[in-house]
Amino acid sequence: MDIDPGRVTIEIQLPVPELELAWGHALSKDPATIVDRLGSQLKDYLLQHIHAYGEKEHPWGITITSMKMDKGAYADSNIPYWEVDATAVLTPYPHDNTRDFFLAYDVIMHEVINHIALVSIRSDWEQGSREVDSTMGFSAISWNLHDGRIPPLHVTLQKGSWGKGLLSMAQLGMHHIAEGTDHLLFLLALLLPAPLMVNGKKWGTYKGIRSSSASLLKIVTAFTIGHSITLLLGALGWIHFSSGPIEVLIAVSILVSAIHAIYPLFPGKEMLVAGSFGLIHGMAFAAAIARLHLSTGPMVLSIFAFNIGIECMQLLVVIITVPWLILLSKTPSYRWFRIAAGSLAGIAAVVWIVERSA
Repeated sequence: MDIDPGRVTIEIQLPVPELELAWGHALSKDPATIVDRLGSQLKDYLLQHIHAYGEKEHPWGITITSMKMDKGAYADSNIPYWEVDATAVLTPYPHDNTRDFFLAYDVIMHEVINHIALVSIRSDWEQGSREVDSTMGFSAISWNLHDGRIPPLHVTLQKGSWGKGLLSMAQLGMHHIAEGTDHLLFLLALLLPAPLMVNGKKWGTYKGIRSSSASLLKIVTAFTIGHSITLLLGALGWIHFSSGPIEVLIAVSILVSAIHAIYPLFPGKEMLVAGSFGLIHGMAFAAAIARLHLSTGPMVLSIFAFNIGIECMQLLVVIITVPWLILLSKTPSYRWFRIAAGSLAGIAAVVWIVERSA
């Protein structure tokens, strides 16, 4: 479950062998195509067996938003099996609370009496918890053999706040940059030649504190604007992209900026390049927010807080590194430092390109 003030999103993993026993369709013959062949009927089946409410007379809205096929393995034997992965969004009845509700769920177990649904909380926005290990059991739904029924799960969560949620999103943004070596490497490689003048087709000498500071500020600002645009559009679902190509393009951006640090590929146009590649990096940032499955209100505020976290960590890195770049650029040894740093960044980028492409 992913829980926020406006809705509850649940991701359901249904093992095909048990689903076949309960549903009655011949699924095992060609399990990879179950969603393609029987998606509409399967969606209707799930809606018949999943219900949520605060009070029984006021059922919540339920929408199956996606279904796909995947593979799992039984925990006790490690024997593999196909599974249907479905995502459902539970929309509360007006004035109901997502922190206190009942989940009536009997998928598969209405026919397979020994089937158990293990339920865990993956993220709880108002508590500031996110991406909790989904293998940590929260509770279970199963037959009560004493009275012969499947009791609904009563979900009760500690009181949270929007403040906790926003603080958590800012921390997530800082954490994303702190661990995002590729994002930092791109920015740092692009900053390496910023204090230098161009002398023909090679980098020249230090161009002065005012000009250097202006160049550095323009690069950082352009990168910020670029990644903020696609972070907003991607997290809100207005643009869609595959994570694989984005990760490769991020590595390509590092390679380009690393080569530029050694040999001026686009002198005077660093701001444009930083903004353009910032659009690509922002798509990767958006994925970190989008997978929390937040409703519109928390999503908009989370994007804002997440971006503040990114900028705070980015600013910290700039404050720590830029003075040293300016000081070193005044010395003859900066040429060798710049070439060595650019070469290392380029090697890392090539390795990432090969690895991510594979």
